[in-house]
Amino acid sequence: MTALALALAGSIGIAAAWVLVAQATGRQASWMAVVAAIDSLLLLRMGGYRPGTARAGWAVLATLLAIALANWGIAADQVGRMLGLAPWNSMIRLGPEHGWLLLRMANDAVDLAWLAAGLVVAAAWGR
Repeated sequence: MTALALALAGSIGIAAAWVLVAQATGRQASWMAVVAAIDSLLLLRMGGYRPGTARAGWAVLATLLAIALANWGIAADQVGRMLGLAPWNSMIRLGPEHGWLLLRMANDAVDLAWLAAGLVVAAAWGR
C-alpha cells in the first residue's frame, strides 16, 4: 500500500514539475512522459512492490495520471495567463470540453509519440 501511495504522490509531483518545464520552455515538453514513467517505476520499487504485471499496471496508471494532470495543468496555465488567473485557479475553472479541445490542439504527432513512449516504458520496465 505504501508503494501505491508513493506512486500517487509521485504522479502529482512529476506533473507539477512537467508544468513548470512547459512554462519555462513554452512547449508541451511531452518527453516528460518518459520521466514520469521512470519516476513511477522507481517509487513503486522503493515502496517494495514486487516486479510483475501488477507493478507494470500500476506504473502505467501512475504515468497516465501524471500525463493527464500535466496536460490539464499546461492547458489551464495557458488559459489562466490570458485571464490573469494563477494556474491552480484556472485548473478548477477550465471546463472538460474546452480543456479537451486545447489538449488536442497543443499535442501534435511527436507529442503523442512521447506520451505513448512513456506508457510503453512504464509497462515494459515495470515487469
